[in-house]
Amino acid sequence: MEDPNKPVTGYPPGYHQGQSSYNSNGYPPAQSSYSAASTATGTSYPYTAPLPAAYYNTNPYYTPPYDQRRTTFFRRFIAAIIAVFLIIGAITFIVWLVLHPHVPEFRVDSVSVSSLNINNSQVTGNWDVGFTVRNPNKKMSVHYDNMFSTLFYRRQSLSDTSLPPLSQGKKNETTVRARFAASSGYIGDAASALASDRSSGSVSFNVNIGAWVWFKAGAWRTRRHLLRVFCEDLKVGFSSNTQTGVLSGGPKNCEVDL
Repeated sequence: MEDPNKPVTGYPPGYHQGQSSYNSNGYPPAQSSYSAASTATGTSYPYTAPLPAAYYNTNPYYTPPYDQRRTTFFRRFIAAIIAVFLIIGAITFIVWLVLHPHVPEFRVDSVSVSSLNINNSQVTGNWDVGFTVRNPNKKMSVHYDNMFSTLFYRRQSLSDTSLPPLSQGKKNETTVRARFAASSGYIGDAASALASDRSSGSVSFNVNIGAWVWFKAGAWRTRRHLLRVFCEDLKVGFSSNTQTGVLSGGPKNCEVDL
């Protein structure tokens, strides 16, 4: 006798079991577009899936190539500028060699001192210095601007003054006067030395001149140069402790630095 609690298996009577439309793995069979053709011809072809689309990765750091024409233009432009400067420099150098400018010549012709008074560490007096300025160039004129002059006793400055602008033609000589004045100027320990030299009958002064100078030949001119003139050891004679003195020993040439 069968166990009434045993589970019932199978299908009830009268139930028609059809063919399952699912595979044993639980998924419906694959449908092929070639099934009809395969049935008709008795052959079949494998299905080939299309290739995936190509993947393009746009590089955010991509730099387009340089414009070759622009690069060529800038190279030629820079080369032209360099060539122009080289040509101008060569022309200037050749003209300088051909004209060969000479520095001006300065000479002190006279020095007069008046009202020289030395009191403690102060000095008072007037100086009048006469120069001859010569342009030795045969082909170029010389032009001076912002001229100034300083009077020294030893290394101590006594006074300074400005001089008017000056233009000199070829092989020209011009007289220039520089007038200095000191009014109770403090010169420290130099005052006792100056008094001692005047008592001995001779005092040496120094005069410096500075100016901006340029040379010109026709339409061509040089750039401005700083001219410095040093007129040293100008001996002025005094007699019997007087307050006046004059240059002794005749004219004296100055050193010129350009």
